[in-house]
Amino acid sequence: MGWLVTGAGGMLGRDVTSVLTAAGERLDARDRAGLDVLDADAVQEAVSSLAGPEGPGVVVNCAAWTDVDGAEEREDDATRVNGEGVALLAAACTQTGARLLHVSTDYVFAGDATRPYPEDAPPAPLNAYGRSKLAGERAVLRLHRDGGFVVRTAWLYGQHGRSFVATMARLAAEKAPDGTVDVVQDQLGQPTWSRDLAEQLVALGRSVDAPPGVYHGTSSGETTWHGLARAVFEELGHDPQRVRPTTSEAFRRPAPRPAYSVLGHARWEAAGLSPIRGWREALRAALEAWPGLR
Repeated sequence: MGWLVTGAGGMLGRDVTSVLTAAGERLDARDRAGLDVLDADAVQEAVSSLAGPEGPGVVVNCAAWTDVDGAEEREDDATRVNGEGVALLAAACTQTGARLLHVSTDYVFAGDATRPYPEDAPPAPLNAYGRSKLAGERAVLRLHRDGGFVVRTAWLYGQHGRSFVATMARLAAEKAPDGTVDVVQDQLGQPTWSRDLAEQLVALGRSVDAPPGVYHGTSSGETTWHGLARAVFEELGHDPQRVRPTTSEAFRRPAPRPAYSVLGHARWEAAGLSPIRGWREALRAALEAWPGLR
């Protein structure tokens, strides 16, 4: 089966490409320079080229505007990439019959819940980035009803890009043994290793039982940013007491962040798949596999 990965130069895109390559799949991996998702003709050509004896193929859309704070000043630009570009992909996939796995975000929710958001919870984004990603979700679900999958993730980290985990690992090593780091403790979420999400996306694309719609691609369990930072320090052999708790008010940013980003995973059973493993187990595996951290 042919696979097209958009945004293949990013953190998640590189992991999806790696998983598919290791599996020997027929793969067309396109970074930003290789495919502009706002170029309708180029999108149509790329999706159409997937078709082969095995079927019309699968598109994994990792291309996105990811600058959360930048979207506050440039919401139209963010929406063009995260909304209009996704609509072009969805329309092309509808025409050819290809499956579309579109990666979205917890930022489509307000973050005011007290228990995990189910897949059908009403979206209510707090910021421009969340609104732009919601536009993409709606395009997939509207334009590709028979083969459109929205996979929301959160607190993503990995080896191939900037992330909170990488920053904490660097600070743990660079600061003096008694140096401290202040980290927010009033936001709750699910740290998710990009490699785990990549494997889950590939499994979903291969599943013959998976109904189209919304899935939540986050690690199981929950913690705060403070809890995650302490875990990074501890896993790398540093004193977790060096991580001090603070509040979001101490780190004001242009775009408001959801205080609660815990997502439910009930729909994976319908696809015949298990949810992603627990966040702490995944963190340990990620740090073991991360070159140069130990």
